[in-house]
Amino acid sequence: MFEQLETIEKRYQELEQLLASYDNICDKEKYNQYAKELSGSKEAVSLYREYKKLSKEIEDLESVLKQKNEKELLDLAGKELGESLDKRAKLEEKLKSILQGEDKDAGKDVIVEIRPGTGGLEAALFVADLYRMYTKYAARKGWVLESMSASPTDLGGFKEVVFSVKGKDAYRVLKTESGVHRVQRVPTTEAQGRIHTSTATVAVLIEPQDLDLAIEPKDLRIDTYRSSGPGGQHMQKTDSAVRITHMPSGIAVACQDERSQLKNKTKAMRILRARLLDKKEQEEFKKIAADRKSQIGSGDRSEKIRTYNFPDRRVTDHRINFTSHQLESILEGDLDELSSALLKASQEQKQYE
Repeated sequence: MFEQLETIEKRYQELEQLLASYDNICDKEKYNQYAKELSGSKEAVSLYREYKKLSKEIEDLESVLKQKNEKELLDLAGKELGESLDKRAKLEEKLKSILQGEDKDAGKDVIVEIRPGTGGLEAALFVADLYRMYTKYAARKGWVLESMSASPTDLGGFKEVVFSVKGKDAYRVLKTESGVHRVQRVPTTEAQGRIHTSTATVAVLIEPQDLDLAIEPKDLRIDTYRSSGPGGQHMQKTDSAVRITHMPSGIAVACQDERSQLKNKTKAMRILRARLLDKKEQEEFKKIAADRKSQIGSGDRSEKIRTYNFPDRRVTDHRINFTSHQLESILEGDLDELSSALLKASQEQKQYE
């Protein structure tokens, strides 16, 4: 543990020097990247430095107790030593907890993709419900949510919706949302009041930095075309929509939400980079999945993770047997209780791996 803490502290010192460099101050993107990394390790470094300072004080007190001193001084040193040992033990537990929960990607921003599964039009409406839920949750957490790509249906649902989320702990919290979400309710189009079951898939992808993933321009095919759907006359007269295809992987991304071709291209590249990094990580996950007893919030996106049951006003997360009868509140973005339960379960699982 202490070797790991030494490494973190050393990197912290390097980051402080990098942030003081004139070249990095002038490079806004690099400066923000280093500042975010520094912020992510600040708590661990602060506690570790306090731990080392306390350890030195303990050594001094133990040295006093070994010497021939007045009884009053020995009693005082003994009392202080006991208090300092208790403090150090608590600090050590905090440090262990931080390191167990440390995730190299915890501080990164994310791109979330939601698509309908089984259920036709009702599934598309459920996608809209989930999008609204995450939008409200992001607002509660003070995160910045940016719409990147959306394919709406005539009835108010979505064939697909993609958005980015930036903010403290966004990935650490939202990664547990990846998987199949199931809804059980009576659709508005159902005349006989029968309950239908529909699904939607949620994928939470890390938004990579330039250092995380290199893409060769020669591997890309970029096509432009006229946007379809709402947008007025401007959409019909300009080739503002962009489709980027990564030839080696076959992954293609299209964006048409913006009036500017450049803005659509920029958003498409961000989504493409996230999907390529996710593909790489999914391949690595499959190699080790057989060796794990369970997965909470990572890996298998085909897993049914949660059910939203409208007749019973119930939400059940099947991974941790969590049930809440606050369906309306959860769909309004009140996900803190559920997220906390998932993070706690993930922490406990790591202790046994």
